[in-house]
Amino acid sequence: MRALTGISAGEYRGRRRQLMDAVGEQAIIVLPAAAEKVRSHDTHYPFRQDSNFHYLTGFNEPEAVLVLVPGRRHGEVILFCRERHPEREMWDGPRAGTGGAVSLYGADDAYPIEDIDEILPGLLEGRSRVYYPFGRDAQFDRQLIGWVNQVRAQVRNGARPPHELLELGTLLHEMRLFKSEAEVALMRHAAQVSVQAHRAAMAIVRPGMPEYVLQAELERHFRASDCWPAYGSIVGAGGNGCVLHYVANNAVAADGDLVLIDAGAEYRGYAADITRTFPANGRYSAEQRQLYDLVERAQAAAIAIARPGTPWEALHNTALDVLVDGLLSLGLLQGTHAEVLASKAYLRFYPHKSGHWLGLDVHDVGSYRIEGESRLLEPGMVLTIEPGIYVRPDDKDVPAKWRGIGIRTEDNLVITDDGHDNITGALERSAEAVEAFMAAARAG
Repeated sequence: MRALTGISAGEYRGRRRQLMDAVGEQAIIVLPAAAEKVRSHDTHYPFRQDSNFHYLTGFNEPEAVLVLVPGRRHGEVILFCRERHPEREMWDGPRAGTGGAVSLYGADDAYPIEDIDEILPGLLEGRSRVYYPFGRDAQFDRQLIGWVNQVRAQVRNGARPPHELLELGTLLHEMRLFKSEAEVALMRHAAQVSVQAHRAAMAIVRPGMPEYVLQAELERHFRASDCWPAYGSIVGAGGNGCVLHYVANNAVAADGDLVLIDAGAEYRGYAADITRTFPANGRYSAEQRQLYDLVERAQAAAIAIARPGTPWEALHNTALDVLVDGLLSLGLLQGTHAEVLASKAYLRFYPHKSGHWLGLDVHDVGSYRIEGESRLLEPGMVLTIEPGIYVRPDDKDVPAKWRGIGIRTEDNLVITDDGHDNITGALERSAEAVEAFMAAARAG
């Protein structure tokens, strides 16, 4: 199992056990795998397993359903999946089959997916609560309700149907928020690959280079290191760096443009997420440097307080305070610090939060607030810190020298017992370090 996913079979068993203990013996958990997505006609996008399903099984095939039945004498872990099929495997690759579901993935029982309508109602009978990820797949939602109704139809014959349908996400997402040593090791690898990919892009960029060439260089490094892009790579030159989720990547970097790259590798399902902003010609202009240094100071201030016991919102508020002071001193904002915060005038240049959880999803699961209060950081959490400043090219209310400058700097932190570990910190971040790296790459 570890060879397939980087996670041991014992760790998967422990996750399933923890979840079953949390829901209790009167419950049943039903979790479908991700569906294949059609790209065009009879071709599909590369399959990517549902993160919750991956977290509990490591099983990387579609057309599967995991059922956990706490306390069931004949086996608590049941996997419905495709059977072996030599002809289809010749076209699409090997399948685990029901035998592999048991021997490779730790299921107590495994059944053909075609038999789920016959078997699952019997597993629901006698269970008072069903935990399930509602709303993700409307067709499967209807199937589940149909199976529950089959049991309800037998009440006169003594059947005991479930009387509660509960959202699975709350319990499972809380588990996923805290990363194990094995998970952190996978994320470190994704981070290291991402650092090298960003350096490769910095090394080759030149004025006149299309954004997609830089994207290709990034993603070549990902695939050469057995990784995939964790999300659509953002490569925005000039004013495109002010588009937060820019993905066209089809413009050309002009002399004097900044290039904002937000891209990360995914390794064995776990994501990295890095952003750097660097000059296409190797040197920041005076205005670019002023805004760049401001963003770097904001990020450094937030990183400095990332430790157990720090409220999640304090990271954003700390970065925001630095950005507001800097924008006021540069004349891009007017008024007092308190007035700008109260009016939220800063949203014009800084419209997003300063980070997010990171893991199997690039914007990973887990609550940011508990009982209305900002969550406190704890060891095992992994997060990004990513302040930015964006002066839109069409913003006629600012001097022309600032327009079209978009800057973001993002790193990935693991919260440790006594502070944090910046697992992407090796990538050049200060303006001096970026310019020195780019100069050395050009000289070489």
